[in-house]
Amino acid sequence: MIKPLPVTVIGGYLGAGKTSLVNHLLRNADGLRLAVLVNEFGALPIDEDLIVAQEDDIISIAGGCVCCSYGSDMAAALTDLRKLDPAPVHVILEASGVALPGAIAGSVGLMQGYSMDGVVIVADAETLRANANHKYMGDTVTRQLADADIVVLNKVDLVNDKTRADSASFARSYAKDAQLLMAEHGALPPEVLLQSFVGRNRDSGARHDTSGFDSVSLPMDRPCDPAALGHLLASEELDLVRAKGFVRDADGAIHAVQSVSRRWSSEAAPEDSPIGLVCIGLKPGFDGDAVARKIADLIG
Repeated sequence: MIKPLPVTVIGGYLGAGKTSLVNHLLRNADGLRLAVLVNEFGALPIDEDLIVAQEDDIISIAGGCVCCSYGSDMAAALTDLRKLDPAPVHVILEASGVALPGAIAGSVGLMQGYSMDGVVIVADAETLRANANHKYMGDTVTRQLADADIVVLNKVDLVNDKTRADSASFARSYAKDAQLLMAEHGALPPEVLLQSFVGRNRDSGARHDTSGFDSVSLPMDRPCDPAALGHLLASEELDLVRAKGFVRDADGAIHAVQSVSRRWSSEAAPEDSPIGLVCIGLKPGFDGDAVARKIADLIG
């Protein structure tokens, strides 16, 4: 069974801080081989101290990550990524500042061998309202927000409390089903943005503090309905940022179940997949015990 390669689309208007966020992810790849696709290298300047070598349209980055330029042919670039040895474990596709990430995500979802992990929209806390009200760019800004699974309200250190709250409220009015996360310089834990990081090195029952986030790991040693679990993980009731795990159904088959904000997926998984589930939420509202109880109630 060939595992689909997860793709996270990162979008947002010009100057929002996509570059800072991507460089932060590369600096914190923790041994995972990430591939970053950009329309052109000039659109996403990788920090120079991360670059090991550059040849043609590929930049090799410290830690085994790569950055590739796809120009006008995204599908061909994704196909070429499959030929890399060793292959990447996750693709970050950086959309141009004026692109609609939802359309990109739809195209990726049609490609064999790839699965959509989520759409992350970066918004500048200081200029969001002004950009959204702009005669020419406003429609693009609001449509980008509407495409989001996660909105990263960036540069919150540069604004006062009122502006931060106003920008957050405005973002939520368009990104109604998205999780809203605050950031400075695009610095967020990779596990809240990329599912490939969720649950790494977890101990059953352990909780891990990741700044403004908390998580709980559940053993999932009883069979369950993967679809029902996916619905619950993506529900407003649990209000999780992310969840990922492997569960057995009533017939003993293993399924990979994951969610990001209000979207979830379930697919067949290899027999040797590690059974268990990791759920990540925002502090201070996250209650791991309550999450565990609601999942236990579902399983029965």
